[in-house]
Amino acid sequence: MMKIKLIHIIAVLTALSMFLMYRGSLDTMDYFFQDRFMQKEGDIDTRIAIIAIDDESVTEYGSWPWNRNVHAQLIETLDAGDPAVIAFDVTFPAPSADDPSSDDALISATKNAGNVVMPVYGTFASSAKEGDIEALEMSEPFPELKTAAAAVGHINTIPDRDHVVRNSLYSFMDEGERVESFSWVIYRMFKERLGETVNADMLPLDAFGQFPISYTGRPGQYEAIPYSAVLNGDVPAEYFKDRIVLIGPYATGFKDDYLTPLQVKSLMYGVEIHANIIQALLDENLKQKLDWKWNELVLLLAAALAFFLFRKWNMAISFSAVAVIIAVFVLGGRYLYEKGLIISVGYVVPLLVISCIIVVGFHYVEELFERRRVTDIFGRYVAPEVVNQILKNGEDGLKLGGTRRELTVLFVDIRGFTPLSEKAEPEEIVEILNEYLDLAANCIFKFDGTLDKFIGDAAMAIFNAPLLLEDHPMRAVEAAWAMKEGSAALERKLIERFGFGVKFGLGIHTGPAVFGNIGSKSRMDYTAIGDTVNTAARLESNAKPGQIIVSDAVYQRVKGRIHAAPLGEIKVKGKEQGITIYELEGIQ
Repeated sequence: MMKIKLIHIIAVLTALSMFLMYRGSLDTMDYFFQDRFMQKEGDIDTRIAIIAIDDESVTEYGSWPWNRNVHAQLIETLDAGDPAVIAFDVTFPAPSADDPSSDDALISATKNAGNVVMPVYGTFASSAKEGDIEALEMSEPFPELKTAAAAVGHINTIPDRDHVVRNSLYSFMDEGERVESFSWVIYRMFKERLGETVNADMLPLDAFGQFPISYTGRPGQYEAIPYSAVLNGDVPAEYFKDRIVLIGPYATGFKDDYLTPLQVKSLMYGVEIHANIIQALLDENLKQKLDWKWNELVLLLAAALAFFLFRKWNMAISFSAVAVIIAVFVLGGRYLYEKGLIISVGYVVPLLVISCIIVVGFHYVEELFERRRVTDIFGRYVAPEVVNQILKNGEDGLKLGGTRRELTVLFVDIRGFTPLSEKAEPEEIVEILNEYLDLAANCIFKFDGTLDKFIGDAAMAIFNAPLLLEDHPMRAVEAAWAMKEGSAALERKLIERFGFGVKFGLGIHTGPAVFGNIGSKSRMDYTAIGDTVNTAARLESNAKPGQIIVSDAVYQRVKGRIHAAPLGEIKVKGKEQGITIYELEGIQ
């Protein structure tokens, strides 16, 4: 089975992110970064004015809809002030049933002004394909009013999945004719008044004919003058000279309010959205969405950075670097936004964040498996405590050096092994040796000792290193006695097979010693050295088959808890003075 590597994780996350980007599954996250870090307020264009059908005006003229004579009067009042464009964000889909003469007044005023834009509204299929959108039904001004208007434009507002309005639909098709947007028609008429021509090629349209709205004014920021204030003469008609005048609902009862990026929790009236679109067109503050293929390339770049960071540096530095990279992407996205380009930061940031989280988990699990693997393999050669210390201390655990401490050292050797080697096959000898040494190792580990090394058919163990161990002399004695008792079954087995068996000979001594990594940088052993070790080895060499010899230093620490027979004093190689020894005969 292929081992999972960091590059595999990053590759899978990148592929998943690219797929989600293609499907648009994380667009909400993308919107978050666009709304919070890219869209920003600015100075409003005073060439745009809103005449608000607000609560104050409804109080004066009665409930909606009003008599159309009121609208005719407004157009005539405004026309006297010579505005550039008069645009109604309210529909008049059918002639008046109650007062036909009011229709005539509205038609006449509209025609005489010559600069009035009326709205239309299209109904579309629930799912639209890329390209020109075709209207299923149209809501238009009644025919005579449409003819009298200087132009018509659609007022369709298409929110994103999170119900926030971020894009403007430039146009759609109706029975083979193109219906342009309300805001675009107003902008074009305004520019024509200035003697300039415009072309829709300037619009950065996506596959559905939409372009992003660069909001400048938050809800309530554009100048909104009550409808009644204009008709009452409180605001003179000259105030609107050469300006774009938008007339529309400005009260919650009309249900013509929407969520926008600047203040997600505050609703913006439809007429204010048109004002923002018109200002973006006037300022040529238009934004082009980066094609998804280039956004995919940005994702690949982010993935390459993530792989480099997590492969080269430790996790703390990597996390800090990822935080910096995220900040760079966000600030870079804002800079590009101001230059007219929108990149999908909302896919890059989750990729980096999730990569961090998963890589941390991956390294944690990998470390657990590696620790277990090292412990299982390396622990067959040295004590598990040594392995754990190396894993815990890392490189520091592999440095040469030692620590001085009181230790209890145990040596065990197999007596009678040489004669057995002459009668048994090599494979059988290895099998027998492994059984005895396995017994010795298990007894050492059972009583918390550290198996220092195997020396042919002998073994060395230390107690109280590397881990501190209370009553370590007694622990060593218990381990030695367990070996003697456990070897009885093995001896019977050998007698049945070869006619004679083998026994352990053990020596135990307590005293100061130095333990740690001893050797060279390329080859070292974790062991203990000193006179205490040498003395324990000498005691073991003096032990007869099946005999456990302990020094007086050990006996004084465990007496009263064992049965031991004094053996007097012996001379050992390397020591001028004799050593008092005892034979362990049992444990109480």
